[in-house]
Amino acid sequence: MESSVHEAIVVGAGQAGLSASHHLRRLGIDHLVLDANPTPGGAWQHRAHSLTMTDVHGVAALPDEPLPEADPAAPARDVVAAYFADYETRHRLPVVRPVEVRAVRDDDGLLLVEAADGRSWRTRTLVNASGTWRRPFVPHVAGIGDFAGEQLHSSAYDGPAPYAGRTVLVVGGGASAVQVLGEIAPAARTLWATRREPLWRDPETAPFDGRAAVALVEERVRRGLPPASVVSVTGLHLRPQEHEAARLGAYTRLPMPVRFDADGATWPDGTHRAFDVVLWATGFRPDVAHLAPLHLRGPGGGIALDGTTAVADPRVQLVGYGPSASTIGANRAGRAAAVAVRDLLRSAAA
Repeated sequence: MESSVHEAIVVGAGQAGLSASHHLRRLGIDHLVLDANPTPGGAWQHRAHSLTMTDVHGVAALPDEPLPEADPAAPARDVVAAYFADYETRHRLPVVRPVEVRAVRDDDGLLLVEAADGRSWRTRTLVNASGTWRRPFVPHVAGIGDFAGEQLHSSAYDGPAPYAGRTVLVVGGGASAVQVLGEIAPAARTLWATRREPLWRDPETAPFDGRAAVALVEERVRRGLPPASVVSVTGLHLRPQEHEAARLGAYTRLPMPVRFDADGATWPDGTHRAFDVVLWATGFRPDVAHLAPLHLRGPGGGIALDGTTAVADPRVQLVGYGPSASTIGANRAGRAAAVAVRDLLRSAAA
């Protein structure tokens, strides 16, 4: 264990974590950033090569430094990861990696941050920015263990080439499902299943309102409910690169199947459909198991927040959680968390 006590420790060096670190440094707050990845880039470094800079539209920009000019066809994972690495160096952010945080515990008024490799650090405050990428969610559907074909989560998807000529069932009603179908449908046979009817938005008549979307998710976490994704309340729309898939009928939605079997599944109306691959575009859950010793969850099942501050323990800030789990709210949350840390340290010293 390090003998020194830090004023703050940030867990995670994705967009929210780097934003928080930038603002902590600007406020003169001693801190470390502990990142589980061996290299910079946060979750961006794990995304599919087929996600290009055309799809990014600047939303990954960090505070005080815009994204560099890049080839629109370049993989976003490469461009953004390099940008994050340069940002860490240019802004002299104190990132330590790889560190997999296993648990955060109370230690006689301080917080003890324990790593899986036995290292530990003590801190007065914690900014948790561990995100969601390491917790892909796959729902349970009857018979799924009987399916003999290939299954993967969208987090493991790396482009359409492996699916050419095959039949792929894409499950999920979010933007990732729309994107994957847009890429796969021109080369493969596709089926699309969702639990609910997709909510479509016409960008011309209903322009995207990021602040309103974030506010809806903020209300859930304020009430201590499990956070919904920001995308779930923004609605879906087709980008130009997805129009060919639409022409091919890829966005004709089916309800969820009631039971899988070896070569496909049966739907509620009794229809059986065969397919070779199930691609679960079913999202992620917050990666917060290491915070369990602090007992932050309330009776609603989520961690109640006042802004970014955990109501059950004001020493803890959560960014990349709920309203800041997308690039829409991450930078704002990073600044808010840093300010909250400063205010708590000031009040403790008074």
